[in-house]
Amino acid sequence: MFKKIALAIAFSPRFSALIAEAKRLSEVFDAELVLIHVGEQDESQMNMLTQILKDMGIHQKTKVFWEQGKPANKIMEVCEKQGVDLLVAGALKQEGLLQYYIGSIARKIIRKSKCSVLILIEPLEKPTPFDKVVINGTQQEQTPRVIARGLDWCKVDQAKQVFIVNEIKMYGMQMATAGEGGESEIANTRRKLVAEEVAYVENILKGLDKGNLKVHIKITCGKWAVELARFATDVKADLLIVGDEGKLGLLDRLFPHDLEEILSDLPCNLLIVKK
Repeated sequence: MFKKIALAIAFSPRFSALIAEAKRLSEVFDAELVLIHVGEQDESQMNMLTQILKDMGIHQKTKVFWEQGKPANKIMEVCEKQGVDLLVAGALKQEGLLQYYIGSIARKIIRKSKCSVLILIEPLEKPTPFDKVVINGTQQEQTPRVIARGLDWCKVDQAKQVFIVNEIKMYGMQMATAGEGGESEIANTRRKLVAEEVAYVENILKGLDKGNLKVHIKITCGKWAVELARFATDVKADLLIVGDEGKLGLLDRLFPHDLEEILSDLPCNLLIVKK
C-alpha cells in the first residue's frame, strides 16, 4: 500500500514515540522510512537521534534529512523528491484542555501534500495496531477510493472492528418533516433515507476485497464532519480515515469547511487519503 513513509520530526518530548510509531508502520507496510527535520543541525540532537535509531535497530536503513527554510515547504519538497507515499506527523495537545489541535504548519502540509497524511495525537513508545477504525462513507466524489484504501489499511494492520459512517442528507430530513404527514410518515421517510445510504455503501463494498474484516455500516443524521467525529469519539476509535477535500477556493479559506471542523478537535488519530 505504501512504499515509502516519511516522518516529520521536531525534538519534542514525544519525538521518540513518533519514531517508534513510524517504525511500526514501515514494518507493517514493508516500506522504506524517511525522517525529516527542518532546522539547524545541532550536534547533540543528531547524536540523540542516531542513538534512538540504533536502539530501535533501524539506524542503517533509515534516511534522515536535515533541512533549512520554511518547515511545511521543505517537508513537502523532500516528500516529493523522495517519492513518499505517506507522511506522518504529530498533533499537539492544548495545554490544560482535553482537546487536540493542528498547528499552521501541519495544516499547510495536509492541504498541500500530494501524498496521504497520518496525524498521530498520542504516539506510543511501544506502538500497537489500530484495532478500531472509522472510515468516512459520506457520498462524495472520493468516497469509493477512501473506502477502498481504508479497507486496504485495515487488512494490512489487522483491524478488529471497522465502521463505515454515512449520513442522511439534511435536506431529505427537512423535506420529510416539512410536510403535513404524521409521525408514521416521517418515520417511514427516515427508514427509506437510511436504506438508501446503506445501499450506497454496500454497492461500493461489493467490488472490494474485505478479507476477514468485520465491517459495520452506520448511518448518522447531521453535518457529516461533526457527526463523523462524534461517532469516532463515541466508539473510542483508534483511527479515523477521511478523504482530501482538494484544492480550496477563496471562500473555503475565509469560512470553516468540513475537514477543518475535524482538524480543530481531533477525536483520534487521523488518516487523510490523497489521490
